[in-house]
Amino acid sequence: MSEDQGPPLLAMRGIEKSFVGVRVLHGVDLECRAGEVHAVVGENGAGKSTLMKVLAGAHAPDAGEILLDGEPVSFRHAREAQEKGVSIIYQEFNLLPERTVAQNVFLGREPHRGPLVDRRRMDQETAELLRTLEVDDAIRPGTLVGDLPVAQQQAVEIAKALSFDARVLVLDEPTAALSAAEAEVLFGRVRALRERGLAIVYISHRLKEVFELSERVTVLKDGHKVGTVATAEVGTRELVRMMVGRDLDHYYPPRAVPEDFGEARLRVRDASGGMLRDIDLEVRSGEVVGLAGLQGSGRTELARAIFGVEPFEAGEVEVDGESVRIRSPREAIRHRIGFATEDRKAEGIIPIRSVRENGWLGLRALGGRLRRALGLGTGDKVEELSRAVELRARSLEQEVRYLSGGNQQKVVLTKWLALEPRVLIFDEPTRGIDVGAKAGIHDLIRRLAREGLAVLMISSELPEVIGMSDRIVVLRGGEIAGELPAGASEAEIMLLATGEGGAGQPELARQEGS
Repeated sequence: MSEDQGPPLLAMRGIEKSFVGVRVLHGVDLECRAGEVHAVVGENGAGKSTLMKVLAGAHAPDAGEILLDGEPVSFRHAREAQEKGVSIIYQEFNLLPERTVAQNVFLGREPHRGPLVDRRRMDQETAELLRTLEVDDAIRPGTLVGDLPVAQQQAVEIAKALSFDARVLVLDEPTAALSAAEAEVLFGRVRALRERGLAIVYISHRLKEVFELSERVTVLKDGHKVGTVATAEVGTRELVRMMVGRDLDHYYPPRAVPEDFGEARLRVRDASGGMLRDIDLEVRSGEVVGLAGLQGSGRTELARAIFGVEPFEAGEVEVDGESVRIRSPREAIRHRIGFATEDRKAEGIIPIRSVRENGWLGLRALGGRLRRALGLGTGDKVEELSRAVELRARSLEQEVRYLSGGNQQKVVLTKWLALEPRVLIFDEPTRGIDVGAKAGIHDLIRRLAREGLAVLMISSELPEVIGMSDRIVVLRGGEIAGELPAGASEAEIMLLATGEGGAGQPELARQEGS
């Protein structure tokens, strides 16, 4: 988008903000024009969320100004911002699950007929908004929001924003909880809103999305604006350099060589259960095996079966050559299997508890007698392990909810490392984590493998699967569709994941993708 297209619809000038004497925004500028997608990127703690909360009226700036169509505006709370046409959709939605779609869209400003809520009009206006988003076939005004999947709840949030006649729409990590297919639907929705003339501020850690959707990108670091560049005129390496303040020679640590692998630590033989059928899988000491596949292919189901959440109904599991029967997570933990789940906030940590308490959760689950029987002792290992994973927290007594996403993931790792695991399963280990913190998690995973752990890693990001894996196992429809060596191409993986990977086709894909 060129500079001669008139004044910006949104302009933030010299925004400053401090909390308890600590300055978190240092004179930040941001502009977004009508009909533009403007991305905002930066590591966790860069100031992105604070800047957006200032825009949305959640925080008052200490200095600076906000202009809409060239006119200064000031918001005392989020409703004022919405009434002026500025809406923000957070990663964690602001919806009431027990209310209907229409009730959520018009919450607190329901149309009335006399003293009564005009439900018919509310449903009609909601239906029109849903038609605008082309989701009226899937979402009805009278449906309870709690009965909708995440992608459709997000559409309800967008409809709610449009009901305020939004002119500026902020999307904060909008694909964090979406599948690849759902994300593509969202991208189409964003493009349609851009064509309608909305100014869209798009916050994401996923640089691929930034390049795919945005015209310009602003980079923040430590509360400062590093710069704004045209997306078409910058490459990934340069953008990463702006974000982290240094060159990243490579995204992923060096792989191991097969000679470094030990004996099989985990074997699954002819196992079935739920949607899974005839699973044969092996992970050796020192090896990182990536699990790839489309949404619904059975990747997470396989991890949950190994960990005993939804146990296999048939087949055999071995840990270090010993046949084991795992019918619950407690039994998996007893056999030194750890599982860093996809949803760390709901299943991996207790946000309102301290780092120390969270780091002790895995050992506490075993009970004192079993800890002693396994030789794990009763001492608190959290301080030592938190240093080993380079956890950044004010102290071990800090509540985990106040840590960045990357540091929360390190707390999850600390919890499992306290068990001295033999096998560690990661499901989406870097979801919602900034690019600098991702590199730290990748280094940790590789280091754990070098120390002899068997690592099974699930990721929806194919570059991550390719960059981290010593072998790649591809699932489709609950079955293993095939296995690929380190360095396989995205095309090879997708051929197997979609059922098109017949004889000779993976090699063809490698040549085409080279």
